[in-house]
Amino acid sequence: MQKDRIKKNKWKQLHLYYTYTGFYKFIIEGLKSAFLPTVIIVGALLYVHYNVININVALVNFTQNYSDFAIFSVFFASESILGLIPPDIFIAWTKNTDHPILFLSILALLSYLGGVVSYLSGKAMLLIPSVNKFMFTKMSKHITNMRKWGGFLIAVGALLPLPFAMASMAAGMIKFNFKNFLLFALLRLLRFIIYGFAIYQML
Repeated sequence: MQKDRIKKNKWKQLHLYYTYTGFYKFIIEGLKSAFLPTVIIVGALLYVHYNVININVALVNFTQNYSDFAIFSVFFASESILGLIPPDIFIAWTKNTDHPILFLSILALLSYLGGVVSYLSGKAMLLIPSVNKFMFTKMSKHITNMRKWGGFLIAVGALLPLPFAMASMAAGMIKFNFKNFLLFALLRLLRFIIYGFAIYQML
């Protein structure tokens, strides 16, 4: 009974900490900022699919023009360098391959590894003072948030439509425990399962 009370108090204190430091507000604002671009991308895909050209046909043609290795390479590079291309486009591509579930799984793994590369890149920047100073200035907000919220920020970046690569790089720059980073980042795999199911149903 006493252990349950202690555990309950611990979670209560944790909740109060995240409330006072603005963690929940950060998530809400991040989702709001990501909502419009997501709606635009999905809306554009659906409009093109039903009014211009069948997306499935377009993706099949795309698959025929580029090798699987080339597409995976572009995706991995994007996920390793600040997530430049929305992963939803690549998820839609996997639906029209010969092995959609396998290819979706490869995307999820590459995205996870891309986060690891971003983490290691952030850590490597510490070895170059000029680059380190520049990046600390550019990413001051992310670094401050990472110091306050640690693994929870990594989990949010991995699971929600928020900048996972940025969170990963910030984790590396503050020398966040690597093993803990790998554990929290596993939620990235879950994101691809959820988004894959949703996109497969739409197209």
